[in-house]
Amino acid sequence: MNLTEIFFGTLEVTLPVFAMVFLGIGLRRIGWIDQAFVSTASALVFKATMPTLIFLSLLKADIDTAFNPALMTYFAAATLVTFLLSWTWAIWQVPHEDRGVYVQGAFRGNCGIVGLALAASMYGEYGLSAGGLLLGVVILSYNVLSVIVLSSYRPGRTTNWRSIAVHIIRNPLILAVLVALPFKFMELTLPLWLMTTGDYFASLTLPLALICIGATLSVRALLESHGTAMGASVMKMVTLPFMATLGAWFLGFDDRELGLLFLFFASPTAAASFVMVKAMGGNAKLAANIIAITTLMASLTVTSGVFALRVLGLI
Repeated sequence: MNLTEIFFGTLEVTLPVFAMVFLGIGLRRIGWIDQAFVSTASALVFKATMPTLIFLSLLKADIDTAFNPALMTYFAAATLVTFLLSWTWAIWQVPHEDRGVYVQGAFRGNCGIVGLALAASMYGEYGLSAGGLLLGVVILSYNVLSVIVLSSYRPGRTTNWRSIAVHIIRNPLILAVLVALPFKFMELTLPLWLMTTGDYFASLTLPLALICIGATLSVRALLESHGTAMGASVMKMVTLPFMATLGAWFLGFDDRELGLLFLFFASPTAAASFVMVKAMGGNAKLAANIIAITTLMASLTVTSGVFALRVLGLI
């Protein structure tokens, strides 16, 4: 396969995902969707359609292939390392009051939507099932580490760790994994009509979620962005994915495993980071800027990364 074929093959993986994001931007600009639609659709995706998608993907998956403790352990360890590197850099380069927001924006990726969509586009059922299992590690590690760093720059306020733990345990995506695993291991089956209905419902997830991401992007936030937001964005989209993927390759991951890790680490900053910053009294404008910049950068950086890994024969 020559470089041209590899390049266009890469575009076939990444363009459908990011085209939906840009479609969301366009639909919001012409007034066909509004904030009320985005809020309702986002809640539907998070609470219902995405858990259904993950549940059904795990039911259909070859669990011996999808369940990979080494992959999950590496992701958790690499997430911790990238978190600590971001924090170290922030102490050196970022104003004190913005360090927590910078660190969260630099390490916390949108794996649940963009990462999973890219994994499904590249690897089909394997991407959905293996990515769904990996989301348990993602949700736990991202939430705990984000609270730690944001709390460190939140003087005079205490952190309710019990409340945070309850929210993590009740997360619909984690619950979907926990419910699906007994079905899978006990080889329980659902009626065909119910599986078909579930497939119809779950098929709403990725396009609806990606359109909502596009609809929430703020052009004003981009115009008002400054050095701190751009620095966090470059760290999130270039530096840390390169280091994490290189580390995975060095430890022997290759093919689908390496590709899945790259897609998750190269995902743009999670929209949930804005919600957490807002709730904890941080610099919400900076958080919004980082989300907007990384989401727009992703179409270039993810495509370039997948292309490079394919040219090198690693995925």
